[in-house]
Amino acid sequence: MRALCWLGVNKVGVERVPDPEILNPKDILVRVTMSSVCGSDLHLLGGYIPALKPGDVLGHEFIGEIVDTGRDVTTLSQGDRVVVVSILACGSCEHCLRQAFSCCDNTNPKPRVTELAYGHGCAGIIGYSHAFGGYAGSHAEYIRVPFGEVNAFKIPEGVRDEQAVFVSDAVPTGYMGADMADIQEGDIVAVWGCGGVGLMAICSAYLLGAERVIAIDKIPERLQMAAQKCGAEVLNYEEVDVHEALKEMTGGRGPDRCIDCVGMEADGMGLEYWYDYVKQQTFMHTERGIALRQALRACRKGGVVSVLGVYGGLMDKFPMGAIVNKALTVRSGQQAGQRYVPQLFELIQQGKLDPSFMLTHTMPLEQGQSAYMMFKKKNNECVRAVFLPDSQEEAAPVG
Repeated sequence: MRALCWLGVNKVGVERVPDPEILNPKDILVRVTMSSVCGSDLHLLGGYIPALKPGDVLGHEFIGEIVDTGRDVTTLSQGDRVVVVSILACGSCEHCLRQAFSCCDNTNPKPRVTELAYGHGCAGIIGYSHAFGGYAGSHAEYIRVPFGEVNAFKIPEGVRDEQAVFVSDAVPTGYMGADMADIQEGDIVAVWGCGGVGLMAICSAYLLGAERVIAIDKIPERLQMAAQKCGAEVLNYEEVDVHEALKEMTGGRGPDRCIDCVGMEADGMGLEYWYDYVKQQTFMHTERGIALRQALRACRKGGVVSVLGVYGGLMDKFPMGAIVNKALTVRSGQQAGQRYVPQLFELIQQGKLDPSFMLTHTMPLEQGQSAYMMFKKKNNECVRAVFLPDSQEEAAPVG
C-alpha cells in the first residue's frame, strides 16, 4: 500500500509499504479516509524525537472504515465508520480502569526508552516513533489499530467527516486541557498557541464556564480565527509584552487559568527565546520553554496551569519558584481521548461545538512534503492539512 513516510529531517515521501494485518484477536484494520497533520508531528519531522527511523509511517489523527476485525472484537464490525484515538489504551490496566487512558501500561511493546527518559514506560502512540511502540501511522491507505474496541469509536449519524477527524486528537486534547484547568464559572482563561489544539482549548474553556478567554499567538490569521470562530480576545506577542498585557486585562491579578498548547518548539521574542533556541539546537537542552514560563509567571496566585504542549525531555530556567511561592497547581498529560469522545460527539450533534473550521486544506499523500512544509511554516493560512489517502489529485484548499 501507499504510505507517507519520514525519510530524514524535514523530509517525507510516499513509499510502498506492506499492508497491515491482524496480529492480535483484539485488533481492527481500518481503511483510512482522512488523516490530519498535527503540531506534534513537527517534533518528529524536525528530528527532535530520536527514536524515529527513516521509512516510518507518520500520522496519528484520523478516521476511516473498518475492513477487518480480530476474533475477539464483538462491538465493532466491517463497514463501521470510526474515529481512532491517537494515544492507545488497553482498557483493563489500573490506569485505564481509572480513565487515565494515556498512562496505559500495556500498549507500548517497547517501553525501555521511556522508562529511561521518564522513570516509567509510557503508553503507545500511533505513528509516534519507536519510543512509543513503533506503530505505523495513519498517513496510509490502511492501518492496524490494537485494542480496537477501546480505541475506535463509531461516528454518529449526522457528524460529518470534517468534524469527526479532529475528534481523534485536537478536540479531546484541547478539551482535556480546559478540563484539567478546573475552570470555574466566571474565570478568565489565557491560552498560549492558536493552532488546532489551542483553538479547541478556547472553545472548550467557554463550554466549561469561562467568562473570558485570552489567546496568545503571532500568526494574524490564527488570531483572527481565535477571535471570530472561538470568541477569544487576542494578543500578538510580537506586538505587546504578554505579561504586562495580561496584567492590564485582568486588573493586575493575572488569568485564573493558563493553558499551554505550544510545547517544546515555542517561538518567542528577545533574549529568552534565543537562549532557548541556541541551547536546543546544540542539544544542551531539549525544550524551548518560553510559552510555559510565561504561563507560570502570568497565572494569578492560587491559579492553575494546564500543560498540553508536547515536551520530550529537559528544560532550562524552569521557574519553580513561581509555582511554589504563588501556590500554583500544574496539571499535564497526553490526551485521554477515550474518556471524552462520546461527550464530544454529543456536543457536536447539539451544535455546541464544530471543529470543522480548522480543516483549511485537503491533500493527497503525494503532496505530503509540501503539506508539511506549509503547515510548519504556517503559510497559506494553513491550520490543518488533511490527507485523503484514496486521492492522487492536486492539493486543494477548503472553503
